[in-house]
Amino acid sequence: MDAYVTEIRKLENKFLGLEIHHIDRDDNVGADVLSKLGSTRANVLPGVFVQELLHPSVKLQNHPTTDMEASATVREVMMIEEDWRAPFIDFIREFKLPPGVEVKGFEAARIIRRSKGFVLVGDNLYKHSASGILMKGVTLEEGKDILREIHEGTCGNHAASKTLVGKAYRSGFFWPTAVSDAEDLVKRCPGCQFFGKQAHVPAHNLITIPPSCLFTCWS
Repeated sequence: MDAYVTEIRKLENKFLGLEIHHIDRDDNVGADVLSKLGSTRANVLPGVFVQELLHPSVKLQNHPTTDMEASATVREVMMIEEDWRAPFIDFIREFKLPPGVEVKGFEAARIIRRSKGFVLVGDNLYKHSASGILMKGVTLEEGKDILREIHEGTCGNHAASKTLVGKAYRSGFFWPTAVSDAEDLVKRCPGCQFFGKQAHVPAHNLITIPPSCLFTCWS
């Protein structure tokens, strides 16, 4: 990204001004659909222009840096999470295990055991729920967006993590880290932390029950 920023800086003096606007995901439907086509490796819709770029559009220049500059520079690395649905889709469709997984190993046994609870409908993976309803498997990022919509949407409320997960499951969605994602969302929400401190019980003095009261009906 630094190389692209450098190219933009070179063009600043040729314009009267430069404004950068952040577009929300809901308003960027076109780019969102194209990104999903690439991530799911789906067939390109007719009328969509596709250009495969084999090389970067800017030239990367390697500048030598000293140890002091390298230590002062903080670089953030974005980790691309692997799709958890891919091993189950490959095994259900072609009985194929991920590369590097031994056939008689623990990881292979786990995939084979867990794949019995899933079913493949077209190119989408669904999980059998306890009530028999099929829940669509979504990516981890899509699952977090679903939790945020339930928690902060139009009808959102400050509920417990298990309640949020239950609503997501009843809506027909599933991903393996739903419980931990909901707990993390509740911990980061100031409103949930504020309302969670309230006991929601009437203020009343503690009344002790004498032991004799338990046997009065027998007298």
